[in-house]
Amino acid sequence: MQTQKPFVSLIQAYSYEREALRESIKTLLEPLGGLTEFVKPGQRVLLKPNLLTGARPTKECTTHPEIVYVVAQMVMEINGKPFLGDSPAFGSAKKVAIANGYQPIFNELNIPIINFQGKRYQTINENFKHLLLSKEAIEADVVINLPKVKSHVQLVLTLGTKNLFGCVPGKMKAWWHMQAGKNPDLFGEMLVETAKAINPNLTIIDGIVGHEGNGPSGGEPRNLNILGASADVFALDMTFANILSVAPKNIPTVAASLRLGLIEDLMVINFPLLHPETLKVDNWQLPKEFVPIDFGLPRVIKSTFRHLYIRFIKESMNSYGGG
Repeated sequence: MQTQKPFVSLIQAYSYEREALRESIKTLLEPLGGLTEFVKPGQRVLLKPNLLTGARPTKECTTHPEIVYVVAQMVMEINGKPFLGDSPAFGSAKKVAIANGYQPIFNELNIPIINFQGKRYQTINENFKHLLLSKEAIEADVVINLPKVKSHVQLVLTLGTKNLFGCVPGKMKAWWHMQAGKNPDLFGEMLVETAKAINPNLTIIDGIVGHEGNGPSGGEPRNLNILGASADVFALDMTFANILSVAPKNIPTVAASLRLGLIEDLMVINFPLLHPETLKVDNWQLPKEFVPIDFGLPRVIKSTFRHLYIRFIKESMNSYGGG
């Protein structure tokens, strides 16, 4: 169980305009010690936005590019070395980023972007022996997690914990959807184990405009005018479940963090600025229909895919001496 109360900083923010947003993020991080609390000169800093798809750039399916721009600029002012990384569901990280307006980040700040692939690392966990993670994410000196507030047709809400599933290379995502997808509790625990392994130093969640309804991409934008930040991704997710009035037990990731003792309830969280009760959102739209986590694939197709992925996993593990 937790030994000290985590801090979750919450503010109202109404604009993605660069200067206004910069002031908002500085205000947001001040109770946490500012960005210098998390980033030191010379450190390689992974910025992990949500780069789901480039197909719906106006629907706020991805982390807004100005959030990433401002955080990257602030990291550079500390003499940190930011880079972007993700493993999108569709397309390369760079193509998805450019489709969603990230080109100025690459042009003006000259920041590299990588697709998470190549060598994989294995977490040491008896329940998830095949949980292999991106080398680039594990080896970063600092990880700043930059999720988007969204509804999700499989997981109810996708917040900070789910965003770190992007640190699992694409082929492995498919494996886990099939391997654990029949059991939402198990799938939620896998996502929590992923978040624990990545262990983000800081999570800043983009809730200025959220994405409600049939997310993660099939819904619609919704103005929330909220930014949140914490060094504790599980406390931050619990907080936003409360803001959106969604029961924690109904969100596989939040339910798993509760079962595993990573968070208890809002009473154990410090809110140095705004309290979630003052930010309650009325009638947040959850998906109208839910999709099975394993996509409801026929058994024969699942069996074929499992055979291929088992071979893939063995080859991946052997490539770095895993067993």
